[in-house]
Amino acid sequence: MHTDPYLWLEDDSAATRAWCAEQQARTAAELDADPRFAALADEVLEHLRDDERVPFVEAHAGWWHHFLQSPAHPRGVYRRIRPDDYRANRDAWEVLFDLDALAAAEGVDWHLAGIDHCTERPARCLLSLSADGGDAACLREYDLDARAFVAEGFQLPPGKHSVTWRDPDSLYAAVVLSEADATASGYPREVKLWQRGQPFAQAHSLLKAEHRALAVSAWRMLNPDGGEPVDIIEEALSFYRTRYWRVLPDLSRQALPLPPKVDIDGVVAGQLIVRLNQAWGDLDAGVLLALDWQALCTGDIDPLPLFTPGPRQSVDGALAGRSCLFVHVLDEGVSQLWVYTPTADGWQAQRAPLPGQGQLEMVDQPWQSNVLLFGYDDFLTPSTLYWLDADASLTPQALRGQPPRFAAEQMHAQLRHAIAPDGERIPYFVVARRDAPHDGQRPTLLYGYGGFAVPMTPFYLGALGRQWLEQGGVFVLSCIRGGGEFGPDWHEAALAERRQVAFDDFLAIARQLIADGVTCPARLGIQGGSNGGLLVAAAMTQAPELFGAVVCEVPLTDMLRYTELSAGPSWIDEYGDPADPEHHAALAAYSPYQHLQAGVRYPATLVTTSSSDDRVHPGHARKFTARLGELGQPVLLYQSDAGGHSGQGGDMRQLAAEVARVTVFLYQQLMDAA
Repeated sequence: MHTDPYLWLEDDSAATRAWCAEQQARTAAELDADPRFAALADEVLEHLRDDERVPFVEAHAGWWHHFLQSPAHPRGVYRRIRPDDYRANRDAWEVLFDLDALAAAEGVDWHLAGIDHCTERPARCLLSLSADGGDAACLREYDLDARAFVAEGFQLPPGKHSVTWRDPDSLYAAVVLSEADATASGYPREVKLWQRGQPFAQAHSLLKAEHRALAVSAWRMLNPDGGEPVDIIEEALSFYRTRYWRVLPDLSRQALPLPPKVDIDGVVAGQLIVRLNQAWGDLDAGVLLALDWQALCTGDIDPLPLFTPGPRQSVDGALAGRSCLFVHVLDEGVSQLWVYTPTADGWQAQRAPLPGQGQLEMVDQPWQSNVLLFGYDDFLTPSTLYWLDADASLTPQALRGQPPRFAAEQMHAQLRHAIAPDGERIPYFVVARRDAPHDGQRPTLLYGYGGFAVPMTPFYLGALGRQWLEQGGVFVLSCIRGGGEFGPDWHEAALAERRQVAFDDFLAIARQLIADGVTCPARLGIQGGSNGGLLVAAAMTQAPELFGAVVCEVPLTDMLRYTELSAGPSWIDEYGDPADPEHHAALAAYSPYQHLQAGVRYPATLVTTSSSDDRVHPGHARKFTARLGELGQPVLLYQSDAGGHSGQGGDMRQLAAEVARVTVFLYQQLMDAA
């Protein structure tokens, strides 16, 4: 029977804190003391605080809103501006909410976890505030016009809540106030209709799920034409299986006859827009379709396919406008934007032009309009915010663009393919200086994720361009199976007991980079976070000879105990259940923590985590570090105190230092090597 000598590092005990402090001191001595660290941290901080960075805005009631972090407001302020002033680049912002002032007044290190405007009364917002950057957050109602919290307004203590507006005086609230309110994964198991002025305990229960379910939530989709709103309860049976219910006027519920693996993207002209994540009848997984809402409610199912992806395509998302549908398609990892309009004969599809072969981010779809605000960038093109009004033209208008951060004209980006062991073509992007010698000695950073149907797409390299590419480094972005680049089949190819497929794809790219003379093992580094942390940890245990450095961020590493830690039970659909003998065997075959062996030389490794991470437990990172240290391997651990799993929304100095620390580590291991 396997015994775990470092099980104690899963606890927040005095011994664990002392051990972590010792690791922090070692890391500071190695990285923070490097002569390059301070200058790099200052440079990253300058980039984060850059006043010329594009403010991505959301439109509400004639104002454009934006959350800003700056030197004067490191935690951030929520502000608004009139569209004409934004377009003219006038500094006419009005501050609505000051998170730094609140933190100072209450003595709490607040992080902003979210802002939700009431569609019918946009000046009323629900603010989600996290005390440490974790997923658990408290909720308070705020009046933007009064610049104050609403007296006797909606509020909740910290928890992993899911709360949305139903109308100005009621909420759909799925709340975790005690262990009894939570599923096995720690998310809400009951959703209620909560009326203004009503104690939450008296709110009307709409659905209470079983303890083994993942979570429940509910939301309202308003009809811009004034028709009856569509109210939906989402009962997540597991990470990928959902039961949808319609909330009837008398607050009873009616099951919708949809398959369990679908996403609902909105309502247009009485049509429910659905993305299939599984085959349904003669429709393949990945298809975007429309269903007549009224007919669906009577059990009459007549799906109309809108977009059927090709073998190297996927639908990344869709937003419903007043009378059109905006659809984001990925084609070989590159964004396309399509606009669908219902007509008397069906739907008309038109493709909107984009600036290049990069990434689109749907930023906002203003209420009661056919407008889309979206961001665009690619590896070498800074982010720009665009405005597209489908009622006027399908040609997007650039609103603001970020100035270049590095000499992009000296670089080029290429799409290449590696062949996996099973013969599949695995795409990856290579970004490097045009004049770099093809001598197999270039310092190269290979980044990967490969899970949860999340696609890896081109993005502006910003500070990395200056700190890595301009220094002669190569950046590689992998698009391995397990991700969402090519739809549900691409994701499911590496699901659960097939997880090794994702690792094989990643290793195939690493070997191809070496075979093509891009780099060599001593100068090849890999980086990934969360599921990507699992990816690089597995890669280094399975093929340590391929790599010179590993950056393993907020990782899962003990796959035999992951369901016992934090939100682990929610990921059984993705990884499999260690309690199931078949899944246990597959997990045991690659679980990185258990596969660290004596007598093997592992690459230098930097592991990061956060003591406030309530999604992926920091015990994964701590135990992996401890085991590597026991084996005499070169390993460093950095554990932050705040920022949660994502590390966002906190102090920018801390974030800049963390980025600089990773960069120094890569310099030391890959660029300084003889």
